[in-house]
Amino acid sequence: MTKILTRYGDGSAVELTESELMEDLIAGTEDAAERGNIPAMTQDEMDHLADIFKCTHRVVGVDPGYECVLSYDGAPIKMLRTNVTSDRITALQIYEKLMGADTLEMGFVDYSYKPIKPILTFEEPLMEQALLTTTAPIMYGAQPNLGRYSQPDGPFPNPAELMPMGKIKEAQESYELAVDEAVKDMVDVASSMYESGVDCILLDTVGAAGDADALAGLRTAEILREKYPDIGIEMGMAGEFVLGMHGALEYEGVRLAGLYNHQMLELAQKAGVNIFGTVMNTSTTESTPWNLARAVTFTKACSDIADIPIHANIGMGVGGVTVHDHTPIDVTSRASKALVELCNLDGL
Repeated sequence: MTKILTRYGDGSAVELTESELMEDLIAGTEDAAERGNIPAMTQDEMDHLADIFKCTHRVVGVDPGYECVLSYDGAPIKMLRTNVTSDRITALQIYEKLMGADTLEMGFVDYSYKPIKPILTFEEPLMEQALLTTTAPIMYGAQPNLGRYSQPDGPFPNPAELMPMGKIKEAQESYELAVDEAVKDMVDVASSMYESGVDCILLDTVGAAGDADALAGLRTAEILREKYPDIGIEMGMAGEFVLGMHGALEYEGVRLAGLYNHQMLELAQKAGVNIFGTVMNTSTTESTPWNLARAVTFTKACSDIADIPIHANIGMGVGGVTVHDHTPIDVTSRASKALVELCNLDGL
């Protein structure tokens, strides 16, 4: 019987029979359907996904007509990870002119809005220079990163220290104060970048610090949309659902704790977001077919209801891809093909 070579979520190789492949696809889509209260993949969709895994080519690509736009977060930072020593403008030129990037993204090495605010006078002219030396649309992005607002790095008591002491109310109050400060910082940075000519603001890894972090992202998008009606805003999630670190925070009357991406998408659209980046977590102990079936099921729940473009996050442990800084191309290309063709994505 023909064996199908694939990987586990940790990147280690595994061989599956066709029946084992289908078992993992069914288990993955059913897990997502149960958790998110969403439809599982149809048999035709699972057969399509199975064909992608059965292909013996190391690298696969989408069928003609399914090509989509690619967006990137922290492009210059990724250059540093690969030991390419260059300034940020040169890094963007490499992405555009040598790698054929559809979009560019210039972020600071400390990828959070709080530490960027004090250096805006340096970031503004850099953005203007980048726009003059490149052609592709440029985003400026960073994370809300509410952890930056807790002591000892920030001004407010650390909720992670207060909660084990039973000081739940004090921890919640600290989160609420951090939300207000984070929104101010993000709006200030985004406004400066907009005035410098940036094409889009990226609110990245939203929800990393839980529901307070997600609320900060939504409020920022709402303020920016009202302030600049034509501004581009992309929101990328941190995980497949919002952790209830505060537990009681709401946006537009909807409690944020526990919301999956398709539910956050609806709120992001109300807030004025132009592009939504879905995130589906990878399990290191399950196979890539299991993880990817799960990612397709969750992502399709977003693309089926979206009024704005969906750019699924793929790589480094999300979107059905293994947990690596430098992900294997056999997995990345299959995840890209599957998500684009089965979810009708606008981008990756």
